[in-house]
Amino acid sequence: MTESSRHAASLPRQPESHVPVLTPSRLAGLADVPHALPYQGSKRRLAHAIVPLLPADTDRLLEPFAGSAAVTIAARHLRIGRTAEISDLNVPLMRLWQRVLTEPGALADDYAQLWHAQQADPRAYYDAVRDRFNTTGEPHCLLYLLARCVKAAVRYNREGGFNQGPDKRRLGARPEVMRVRLTETARVLAGCRAYAADYADVLVQADPADVVYLDPPYQGVSRARDHRYMAGLPREAFVARLREAVAAGTSFVLSYDGLSRERTGDRAYGEPLPGDLGLLHLHVDAGTSTQATLHGRRARTLESLYLSPALVARLGGPAAVTGQLCQERQSAA
Repeated sequence: MTESSRHAASLPRQPESHVPVLTPSRLAGLADVPHALPYQGSKRRLAHAIVPLLPADTDRLLEPFAGSAAVTIAARHLRIGRTAEISDLNVPLMRLWQRVLTEPGALADDYAQLWHAQQADPRAYYDAVRDRFNTTGEPHCLLYLLARCVKAAVRYNREGGFNQGPDKRRLGARPEVMRVRLTETARVLAGCRAYAADYADVLVQADPADVVYLDPPYQGVSRARDHRYMAGLPREAFVARLREAVAAGTSFVLSYDGLSRERTGDRAYGEPLPGDLGLLHLHVDAGTSTQATLHGRRARTLESLYLSPALVARLGGPAAVTGQLCQERQSAA
């Protein structure tokens, strides 16, 4: 979820006082982690808190709301798990990921051709590539649009067409930079799969030794179709799928909503998930809110993490989970 959509969807509600607020330190092993796709809402920063929650015996990491796949890339960079699978309902995005994994060099060549061709009239060329992508769905066109669009923010119109405008201040990553990003990400994700799928199907097929990382649209953009996503995510149906996954003993960690902590008080971005799901709820300090800073305010973003009972048990219980992250908080301080 983007910073702006969070503020638009915020609800004036006092946060649960019993939910721990943790500030994990940055993992040194992720200092040089690669990232192929610029993508607003990426969990690159939050990955430092999520990766320690993946058990040592993880077989597969499944990420069914892939986006930039930041958590999967971080986990594979640290060699956590035997393999990983990324998926999403966004078919063009997953076609792009398939090219990243299988032919990063050829994808880099195609991107370079687009990047160099834009020089004469970048704005007109961007619009032409956007029209081409909306007609053909070519993955390298999507990569170019992500590299050049405003704040790397994907936007779709009612017909499902990409309609975000370009950032007029920049031309996107230079071809040589993008080539390194693509090839290094492909190296880290070697042997992993990328495919289009519904998150509910991924949850159902998870094995006991797997871990599923869920980063769905947050509540403010989940009640109906929204231009930030190709499909909405009704809360009631999502809770029902989570309940089924808990009953099946599925290990999952979920990013869902959170708080903005300001001097005037806390603002929540939705109601907490039902307590009878039995999930361990944590608030993770994700740092200074860039959106608040742009508006002259000081605020910190607290992301909500929920862990399934099966995952908590694999990690040694609630005290072991919070103790590990609290220890990281002390080291960060």
